[in-house]
Amino acid sequence: MSDLPRADRESIFAGRILSRGDSPASIANIANIVTVARILLAPIFIWMLLSDDGSYGVVRYLAAALFIFAIVTDTVDGHLARGRNLITDLGIILDPIADKLLIGGALVALSILGEFPWWITLVILLREFGITIFRFAVLSHVVIPASRGGKLKTVVQAVAIALFLVAPWIFLGPWAGWVSWTVMAFAIALTLYTGVEYLVQAWRRRSSAAPQ
Repeated sequence: MSDLPRADRESIFAGRILSRGDSPASIANIANIVTVARILLAPIFIWMLLSDDGSYGVVRYLAAALFIFAIVTDTVDGHLARGRNLITDLGIILDPIADKLLIGGALVALSILGEFPWWITLVILLREFGITIFRFAVLSHVVIPASRGGKLKTVVQAVAIALFLVAPWIFLGPWAGWVSWTVMAFAIALTLYTGVEYLVQAWRRRSSAAPQ
């Protein structure tokens, strides 16, 4: 940051960082800072999970706690951005990236450890990153806001992954494993459904925006 020209440093921090208001918000506002922190936590979480190597030791549960903490910050930065009118284009781009890094990283790590089927991980990753790439590709033509189903999908995915990280069946018995897989099945169904829903909405909006 210190290597940047002074004018560039001032432009980065120009605008509101924490206060409410109608004036332009800084791209370095508190909501974006929380989002960036979530992105930085993702590799730490993945490293901790893989370091445990499936032994369900202290590091495993610290990794699970870090994942849950990081996911909860998604609600925090969203609340700050909307409540204080700190929504920026950068935040709109970074927020879904942060979620996908955490969720995708958790699924890949669990698959590497042999605790989760690779085919499910690949299906979810293809949907998540495919829709994200498509979203940016059509951004200049049509903007599709996140749907309630999409938000619910992220929540259910996070809950399902948290269950697999904590592995409650170790303490509570096989029935807890069935509950975990039921939640994961719901997450997979929502993932696929909302992916199709997004593509349909994009097609409809682009069709309605096209010159007659």
